[in-house]
Amino acid sequence: MTFNDPDWLQEERRLLGEVRRGDRTAFSRLYRAFAQPLYARVLLPMLGDRQAAEDVLAEAFRVMVEKLDQYQDRGGSIWSWLATVAANKARDVERERARRGQALRGFALLSAPLLDAQAPGPGDDTQAANDSARLQAAVARVMDELNPRYRRALTLRFLEDRPRAECAALLEVKIATFDVVLLRALRAFRERWQAAVAADAPADTPGSVRVPVTA
Repeated sequence: MTFNDPDWLQEERRLLGEVRRGDRTAFSRLYRAFAQPLYARVLLPMLGDRQAAEDVLAEAFRVMVEKLDQYQDRGGSIWSWLATVAANKARDVERERARRGQALRGFALLSAPLLDAQAPGPGDDTQAANDSARLQAAVARVMDELNPRYRRALTLRFLEDRPRAECAALLEVKIATFDVVLLRALRAFRERWQAAVAADAPADTPGSVRVPVTA
């Protein structure tokens, strides 16, 4: 039986009506019918990650219940609407992944020349994750101390990974002017970063370079 089968459509409408009245058994029946195909056909292929797909699956069903009164029955199954909701949620996750990835690359670009970076060895995943979180917090703290124009230039170019021409347009300057602003912003960032590192360095290791510790 498919979701377009007349017998299923009749059963689906009955279940949807009961879900609107708060019937959990009816919701469980719909979940059993739609969850596996949503997961296997839509979410896992889009996200490529089991946990992310499961999280979005749960979110899609939450939205279904929350917005069920807005669903317009046009004679077909709710499957198409539910698949669209799930796909949109998956795209939101992908955009957030891309944003985080750009930010992490940006933090690395900003701070790499200032750190004595050492690649973590086997079994150091937890330490690497902690260091990454501390690095992000430290860079964000230093960024907050910058002139707003400098902070905006660094954010556009490094954290949002935008092309120079787009950065210049957003700052309403020529590309050559943007390059000058960016260079000055980098110098200002590095001066404040080095000052933070110096203030945080242990007394018995003068000149050592570490990620500043945030409160």
